[in-house]
Amino acid sequence: MKRRLIDLIIDLRDILVAPVRMGQFLGVGAIGAAVDLSVSSALTLGAILPAEWAKLVGAEIAIVLMFLINDHWTFADHGAAGLVPKFRRLVKSNVVRSAGLLVQFVVVYVLTRLDVTVVVADTDVWPLITLPVAIGCAVAVNYVAESLLTWRVHDSR
Repeated sequence: MKRRLIDLIIDLRDILVAPVRMGQFLGVGAIGAAVDLSVSSALTLGAILPAEWAKLVGAEIAIVLMFLINDHWTFADHGAAGLVPKFRRLVKSNVVRSAGLLVQFVVVYVLTRLDVTVVVADTDVWPLITLPVAIGCAVAVNYVAESLLTWRVHDSR
């Protein structure tokens, strides 16, 4: 039993540690972040939607765009062809990305409650520092979950 678990962990490591795919995933994520920020900022600054609703719209547009790029490029060799399988992957991707948002929320929540202060120009910037940390944690969760659940890279071995 213990040996099987170790073999499973080694197999998952070998499947997930794919530098090219990881780089593509990060590049697509950067595009998604830019789209999310652009859309949510435009909707907020244009007084079209309140900030919280604009954020949801921006995030969803980015999630769909990232899915389409990842499906066509990052994970092109994975996942069944056809409209129905692609739609199923899109739904899974939305659930995975929602979990990533939850991870970000929890990380920021926990880190901002620590007794840490980082002062720059008389301003505590610790709450701002927690944001990229949270994004990094979510990227890791998203990459693993997208690889295993959405595109099932382990099935192609």
